[in-house]
Amino acid sequence: MFPTHRPRRLRQHPQLRRMVQETLITQADLIYPLFAVPGDGFAKEVSSMPGVYQLSVDKIVEEAREVYDLGIPAIILFGIPADKDTDATGAWHDCGIVQRATTAVKEAVPDLLVIVDTCLCEYTSHGHCGYLETGDLSGRVLNDPTLELLKKTAVAQANVGADIIAPSGMMDGFVQAIRAGLDESGFEDLPILSYAAKYASAYYGPFRDAAESAPQFGDRRTYQMDPANGTEALKEIELDIAEGADMLMVKPALAYMDIIWRVKQATNLPVAAYNVSGEYSMVKAAALNGWVDEQKLVMETMTSFKRSGADMILTYHAKDVARWLG
Repeated sequence: MFPTHRPRRLRQHPQLRRMVQETLITQADLIYPLFAVPGDGFAKEVSSMPGVYQLSVDKIVEEAREVYDLGIPAIILFGIPADKDTDATGAWHDCGIVQRATTAVKEAVPDLLVIVDTCLCEYTSHGHCGYLETGDLSGRVLNDPTLELLKKTAVAQANVGADIIAPSGMMDGFVQAIRAGLDESGFEDLPILSYAAKYASAYYGPFRDAAESAPQFGDRRTYQMDPANGTEALKEIELDIAEGADMLMVKPALAYMDIIWRVKQATNLPVAAYNVSGEYSMVKAAALNGWVDEQKLVMETMTSFKRSGADMILTYHAKDVARWLG
């Protein structure tokens, strides 16, 4: 009864607030995305993502060293090949850009975990995540033939030392296909972080600038999830768990914290939240205009992801967050 119970008593001193804080962000929660491109000594800032760059492999290694020194345990690699085709050759070729970047990072910073995005949209000439029917301009990916491409890509990434395979194409059965391919190739201990609940979101716009992966026609709504659906996410994660996923991802994160919470409550697997490009760019734009306090806003958002149930956070803010944590 008031005034016997006064919650403000525990808010009077910064050290006391620290002692009773329920949710804590650390560097170990963070995963930093990087974009690898061909060339040498190349670093090009993404116009829609201030502070984020397309980087040649030597520059990726420099970033990896910095990330590791900041206490961030992992990066996730995306690749932009020199050439694209309908077979997504750059995704699964032995000399693919992500394969070369993975090799270089593991040689230079062996204790940094390298997660590889196992998808095809950056590598196809049409920008969709797999095979299309000849002449089809709707963007409806052929599911089962695409599974074979994903399997080949995952094995190629495993062969060069990737620590975690992260399939993101939202094909039905993609975890099972990749798990089978990895096991058949002797990589039964290699974990899969599945983009289990990936929504067809407007928040991806700046990423498509960074990864040069915008669809040339149609959209991805025939394979990515409808933003209106929450219960469907639970169906997706159940399928991925049954197929052998070791960790689950919800993407995007900011407008989908209810999904992160529901996924965490429904499973005992680790859950990752992808704080995507549009979320990052909105904060950056507001901060550059002096409209918000960037550090406070980012840290509040990271804390909210953790509070909603995320065990890991993929974020372009990762280096800044690590520095702020000090």
